[in-house]
Amino acid sequence: MANQGARQRRAKPNRTRFPERAGADWKGPIVDYKEVELLRKFLTASSKMMSRKRGGTNAREQRDIRRAIKRARFLALLPFTGT
Repeated sequence: MANQGARQRRAKPNRTRFPERAGADWKGPIVDYKEVELLRKFLTASSKMMSRKRGGTNAREQRDIRRAIKRARFLALLPFTGT
């Protein structure tokens, strides 16, 4: 028990760094399903929606973006899968 303080701690591994946020140039709460080019910034190459961490949005913006992407997919403005 007396030797516990003598242990050396391991260094924490570096966390993975994400690339620049997808919507970094987008500033605004209004998202429209007809703005296909803006919505594509929040999709991956396989047409999956980006997470909040990678997209750089807060919870409210993420919900609005999700809703707009789903509407655009339903109207065939965006693909359901990547090509």
